[in-house]
Amino acid sequence: MEIKYTFQGLLIYIAMGAYLLAFVITLLRSRKAGQILYLFGFIVSVLSFVYRWYDVRHVPLQNLFEVFLCLGMIYPVTLFCYHFLRVGGGSGDMLIGAIVLFPAGLVFNAEPQRLPPALQCRLFVPHVAVYAISYIFMAKATFQAICELAGTRHNGEDNLLGSEESTYRMICMGFPFLTLGLVLGSWWGKVAWGDYWGWDPKELWSLASWLVYVGYLHYRYMFGKKHSHINSIWAVTGLVVIVVTLLWVNLSRLFAGLHSYAT
Repeated sequence: MEIKYTFQGLLIYIAMGAYLLAFVITLLRSRKAGQILYLFGFIVSVLSFVYRWYDVRHVPLQNLFEVFLCLGMIYPVTLFCYHFLRVGGGSGDMLIGAIVLFPAGLVFNAEPQRLPPALQCRLFVPHVAVYAISYIFMAKATFQAICELAGTRHNGEDNLLGSEESTYRMICMGFPFLTLGLVLGSWWGKVAWGDYWGWDPKELWSLASWLVYVGYLHYRYMFGKKHSHINSIWAVTGLVVIVVTLLWVNLSRLFAGLHSYAT
Protein backbone atom coordinates (compact mmCIF):
# COMPACT_ATOMS: atom_id res chain seq x y z
CA MET A 1 0.00 0.00 0.00
CA GLU A 2 1.35 3.40 -1.03
CA ILE A 3 -0.17 6.56 0.44
CA LYS A 4 0.40 9.53 -1.86
CA TYR A 5 1.32 12.73 0.03
CA THR A 6 0.84 14.86 -3.06
CA PHE A 7 -1.81 17.16 -4.49
CA GLN A 8 -2.70 14.37 -6.92
CA GLY A 9 -3.16 11.97 -4.03
CA LEU A 10 -5.24 14.51 -2.09
CA LEU A 11 -7.66 14.85 -4.99
CA ILE A 12 -8.00 11.07 -5.28
CA TYR A 13 -8.69 10.65 -1.57
CA ILE A 14 -11.25 13.45 -1.54
CA ALA A 15 -13.07 11.85 -4.48
CA MET A 16 -12.96 8.41 -2.81
CA GLY A 17 -14.27 9.86 0.44
CA ALA A 18 -17.07 11.71 -1.34
CA TYR A 19 -18.13 8.56 -3.20
CA LEU A 20 -18.11 6.43 -0.04
CA LEU A 21 -19.98 9.05 1.98
CA ALA A 22 -22.52 9.43 -0.83
CA PHE A 23 -23.01 5.65 -0.81
CA VAL A 24 -23.59 5.53 2.95
CA ILE A 25 -25.92 8.55 2.97
CA THR A 26 -27.95 7.09 0.08
CA LEU A 27 -28.35 3.83 1.98
CA LEU A 28 -29.66 5.92 4.90
CA ARG A 29 -32.42 7.20 2.57
CA SER A 30 -30.96 10.69 2.10
CA ARG A 31 -30.99 10.40 -1.66
CA LYS A 32 -30.67 14.09 -2.53
CA ALA A 33 -27.68 14.61 -0.22
CA GLY A 34 -26.11 11.45 -1.61
CA GLN A 35 -26.50 12.73 -5.18
CA ILE A 36 -24.89 16.05 -4.28
CA LEU A 37 -21.91 14.27 -2.73
CA TYR A 38 -21.71 11.93 -5.72
CA LEU A 39 -21.58 14.92 -8.08
CA PHE A 40 -18.93 16.56 -5.90
CA GLY A 41 -16.84 13.39 -5.97
CA PHE A 42 -17.13 13.31 -9.76
CA ILE A 43 -15.98 16.92 -10.09
CA VAL A 44 -12.95 16.22 -7.90
CA SER A 45 -12.25 13.05 -9.90
CA VAL A 46 -12.29 15.08 -13.13
CA LEU A 47 -9.95 17.63 -11.59
CA SER A 48 -7.61 14.80 -10.59
CA PHE A 49 -7.60 13.43 -14.14
CA VAL A 50 -7.03 16.88 -15.68
CA TYR A 51 -4.22 17.60 -13.21
CA ARG A 52 -2.56 14.34 -14.17
CA TRP A 53 -2.93 15.24 -17.85
CA TYR A 54 -1.23 18.58 -17.21
CA ASP A 55 1.51 16.89 -15.17
CA VAL A 56 2.48 14.19 -17.69
CA ARG A 57 1.79 16.26 -20.87
CA HIS A 58 -0.19 13.53 -22.62
CA VAL A 59 -3.58 11.87 -22.25
CA PRO A 60 -3.23 9.95 -18.95
CA LEU A 61 -4.13 6.44 -20.04
CA GLN A 62 -0.62 4.99 -20.18
CA ASN A 63 -0.52 2.74 -17.11
CA LEU A 64 -2.79 1.16 -14.52
CA PHE A 65 -2.63 4.17 -12.21
CA GLU A 66 -3.96 6.41 -14.95
CA VAL A 67 -6.54 3.88 -16.19
CA PHE A 68 -8.08 3.54 -12.72
CA LEU A 69 -8.00 7.32 -12.39
CA CYS A 70 -10.06 7.48 -15.58
CA LEU A 71 -12.49 4.79 -14.39
CA GLY A 72 -13.31 6.91 -11.36
CA MET A 73 -15.25 9.37 -13.55
CA ILE A 74 -18.36 7.18 -13.55
CA TYR A 75 -21.06 9.80 -12.87
CA PRO A 76 -22.05 10.53 -16.53
CA VAL A 77 -22.64 6.81 -17.10
CA THR A 78 -24.96 6.77 -14.08
CA LEU A 79 -26.99 9.67 -15.48
CA PHE A 80 -27.16 8.17 -18.97
CA CYS A 81 -28.32 4.79 -17.69
CA TYR A 82 -30.91 6.27 -15.36
CA HIS A 83 -32.49 8.76 -17.76
CA PHE A 84 -32.22 6.90 -21.08
CA LEU A 85 -32.07 3.18 -20.23
CA ARG A 86 -34.23 3.11 -17.06
CA VAL A 87 -31.41 1.36 -15.20
CA GLY A 88 -30.86 2.32 -11.58
CA GLY A 89 -28.09 1.25 -9.26
CA GLY A 90 -26.84 4.76 -8.54
CA SER A 91 -25.76 3.77 -5.03
CA GLY A 92 -23.83 0.86 -6.52
CA ASP A 93 -22.12 3.27 -8.91
CA MET A 94 -20.97 5.36 -5.95
CA LEU A 95 -19.37 2.26 -4.47
CA ILE A 96 -17.86 1.29 -7.84
CA GLY A 97 -16.36 4.78 -8.12
CA ALA A 98 -14.65 4.43 -4.75
CA ILE A 99 -13.43 0.91 -5.54
CA VAL A 100 -11.83 1.82 -8.87
CA LEU A 101 -10.09 4.84 -7.33
CA PHE A 102 -8.61 2.68 -4.56
CA PRO A 103 -5.83 1.16 -6.76
CA ALA A 104 -4.95 4.63 -8.06
CA GLY A 105 -4.82 6.11 -4.58
CA LEU A 106 -3.22 3.33 -2.60
CA VAL A 107 -1.68 0.67 -4.86
CA PHE A 108 -0.03 1.88 -8.05
CA ASN A 109 2.93 4.22 -8.36
CA ALA A 110 2.04 7.68 -9.66
CA GLU A 111 5.47 8.70 -10.92
CA PRO A 112 5.21 10.08 -14.48
CA GLN A 113 6.65 7.74 -17.09
CA ARG A 114 8.12 8.30 -20.51
CA LEU A 115 5.59 7.52 -23.22
CA PRO A 116 6.97 4.55 -25.24
CA PRO A 117 6.98 4.87 -29.04
CA ALA A 118 4.19 2.28 -29.37
CA LEU A 119 1.90 4.44 -27.24
CA GLN A 120 2.52 7.53 -29.35
CA CYS A 121 0.30 6.01 -32.03
CA ARG A 122 -2.99 7.84 -32.67
CA LEU A 123 -4.87 4.62 -31.88
CA PHE A 124 -3.58 4.53 -28.30
CA VAL A 125 -6.18 6.85 -26.73
CA PRO A 126 -9.34 5.52 -28.46
CA HIS A 127 -8.27 1.90 -27.83
CA VAL A 128 -7.87 2.40 -24.08
CA ALA A 129 -10.81 4.81 -23.77
CA VAL A 130 -13.40 2.47 -25.32
CA TYR A 131 -12.17 -0.36 -23.11
CA ALA A 132 -12.56 1.89 -20.05
CA ILE A 133 -16.15 2.70 -21.06
CA SER A 134 -16.93 -0.97 -21.60
CA TYR A 135 -15.48 -1.88 -18.20
CA ILE A 136 -17.73 0.64 -16.45
CA PHE A 137 -20.84 -0.76 -18.17
CA MET A 138 -19.78 -4.31 -17.34
CA ALA A 139 -19.15 -3.33 -13.71
CA LYS A 140 -22.67 -1.90 -13.54
CA ALA A 141 -23.99 -5.09 -15.15
CA THR A 142 -22.23 -7.13 -12.47
CA PHE A 143 -23.75 -5.04 -9.70
CA GLN A 144 -27.21 -5.66 -11.15
CA ALA A 145 -26.41 -9.36 -11.57
CA ILE A 146 -25.39 -9.61 -7.91
CA CYS A 147 -28.66 -7.92 -6.94
CA GLU A 148 -30.51 -10.54 -9.00
CA LEU A 149 -28.61 -13.39 -7.37
CA ALA A 150 -29.27 -11.90 -3.93
CA GLY A 151 -32.98 -11.52 -4.67
CA THR A 152 -32.88 -7.71 -4.52
CA ARG A 153 -35.14 -6.20 -7.16
CA HIS A 154 -36.37 -2.68 -7.96
CA ASN A 155 -40.00 -3.78 -8.17
CA GLY A 156 -40.78 -1.02 -10.67
CA GLU A 157 -39.59 1.76 -8.35
CA ASP A 158 -39.19 5.03 -10.27
CA ASN A 159 -40.16 3.12 -13.39
CA LEU A 160 -36.79 1.36 -13.36
CA LEU A 161 -36.13 -2.01 -14.90
CA GLY A 162 -35.59 -5.10 -12.79
CA SER A 163 -32.11 -6.39 -12.03
CA GLU A 164 -32.04 -9.11 -14.70
CA GLU A 165 -33.22 -6.81 -17.49
CA SER A 166 -30.83 -4.10 -16.26
CA THR A 167 -27.94 -6.55 -16.43
CA TYR A 168 -28.86 -7.36 -20.01
CA ARG A 169 -29.10 -3.71 -21.04
CA MET A 170 -25.74 -2.87 -19.45
CA ILE A 171 -24.04 -5.72 -21.28
CA CYS A 172 -25.73 -4.71 -24.54
CA MET A 173 -24.27 -1.23 -24.02
CA GLY A 174 -20.81 -2.40 -22.98
CA PHE A 175 -20.35 -5.18 -25.52
CA PRO A 176 -19.97 -2.93 -28.62
CA PHE A 177 -17.29 -0.93 -26.77
CA LEU A 178 -15.58 -4.17 -25.75
CA THR A 179 -15.65 -5.30 -29.38
CA LEU A 180 -14.38 -1.95 -30.65
CA GLY A 181 -11.55 -2.08 -28.11
CA LEU A 182 -10.51 -5.48 -29.42
CA VAL A 183 -10.63 -4.31 -33.05
CA LEU A 184 -8.72 -1.08 -32.34
CA GLY A 185 -6.14 -3.06 -30.36
CA SER A 186 -5.62 -5.39 -33.31
CA TRP A 187 -5.25 -2.43 -35.67
CA TRP A 188 -2.85 -0.76 -33.23
CA GLY A 189 -0.83 -3.98 -33.07
CA LYS A 190 -0.46 -3.94 -36.84
CA VAL A 191 0.75 -0.32 -36.79
CA ALA A 192 3.05 -0.65 -33.77
CA TRP A 193 4.40 -4.20 -34.03
CA GLY A 194 3.66 -5.21 -37.61
CA ASP A 195 0.96 -7.83 -36.95
CA TYR A 196 -2.73 -7.78 -36.13
CA TRP A 197 -2.43 -10.58 -33.58
CA GLY A 198 0.66 -11.52 -31.61
CA TRP A 199 -0.71 -14.13 -29.17
CA ASP A 200 0.28 -11.82 -26.35
CA PRO A 201 -1.23 -12.85 -22.95
CA LYS A 202 -3.16 -9.55 -22.75
CA GLU A 203 -4.59 -10.16 -26.21
CA LEU A 204 -5.65 -13.69 -25.29
CA TRP A 205 -7.36 -12.65 -22.06
CA SER A 206 -9.06 -9.74 -23.82
CA LEU A 207 -10.42 -12.24 -26.32
CA ALA A 208 -11.46 -14.52 -23.44
CA SER A 209 -13.47 -11.73 -21.79
CA TRP A 210 -15.12 -10.95 -25.13
CA LEU A 211 -16.04 -14.62 -25.60
CA VAL A 212 -17.59 -14.81 -22.13
CA TYR A 213 -19.98 -12.01 -23.03
CA VAL A 214 -20.68 -13.62 -26.41
CA GLY A 215 -21.66 -16.70 -24.40
CA TYR A 216 -23.90 -14.60 -22.15
CA LEU A 217 -25.68 -12.94 -25.09
CA HIS A 218 -26.14 -16.26 -26.88
CA TYR A 219 -27.48 -17.99 -23.78
CA ARG A 220 -29.91 -15.18 -23.02
CA TYR A 221 -31.05 -15.09 -26.64
CA MET A 222 -31.77 -18.81 -26.48
CA PHE A 223 -33.50 -18.91 -23.08
CA GLY A 224 -34.40 -15.28 -22.25
CA LYS A 225 -35.19 -14.71 -18.58
CA LYS A 226 -36.04 -18.36 -18.01
CA HIS A 227 -32.79 -19.00 -16.14
CA SER A 228 -32.14 -15.55 -14.70
CA HIS A 229 -29.64 -16.83 -12.11
CA ILE A 230 -27.54 -18.48 -14.81
CA ASN A 231 -27.64 -15.25 -16.82
CA SER A 232 -26.39 -13.41 -13.74
CA ILE A 233 -23.58 -15.90 -13.17
CA TRP A 234 -22.48 -15.38 -16.78
CA ALA A 235 -22.35 -11.61 -16.16
CA VAL A 236 -20.33 -11.94 -12.94
CA THR A 237 -17.92 -14.35 -14.65
CA GLY A 238 -17.36 -11.79 -17.39
CA LEU A 239 -16.19 -9.16 -14.91
CA VAL A 240 -13.91 -11.69 -13.20
CA VAL A 241 -12.20 -12.34 -16.54
CA ILE A 242 -11.95 -8.58 -17.13
CA VAL A 243 -10.22 -8.18 -13.76
CA VAL A 244 -7.77 -10.93 -14.74
CA THR A 245 -7.19 -9.15 -18.07
CA LEU A 246 -6.70 -5.76 -16.46
CA LEU A 247 -4.73 -6.72 -13.35
CA TRP A 248 -3.31 -10.22 -13.16
CA VAL A 249 -2.02 -10.31 -16.74
CA ASN A 250 -0.22 -6.99 -16.23
CA LEU A 251 1.11 -7.71 -12.74
CA SER A 252 1.91 -11.42 -12.78
CA ARG A 253 5.34 -12.53 -13.96
CA LEU A 254 3.64 -15.56 -15.48
CA PHE A 255 2.20 -13.38 -18.23
CA ALA A 256 5.09 -11.28 -19.46
CA GLY A 257 4.27 -9.74 -22.82
CA LEU A 258 4.09 -6.64 -24.97
CA HIS A 259 1.77 -4.89 -22.50
CA SER A 260 4.26 -4.78 -19.63
CA TYR A 261 4.38 -0.96 -19.96
CA ALA A 262 0.93 -0.84 -18.30
CA THR A 263 2.38 -1.55 -14.86
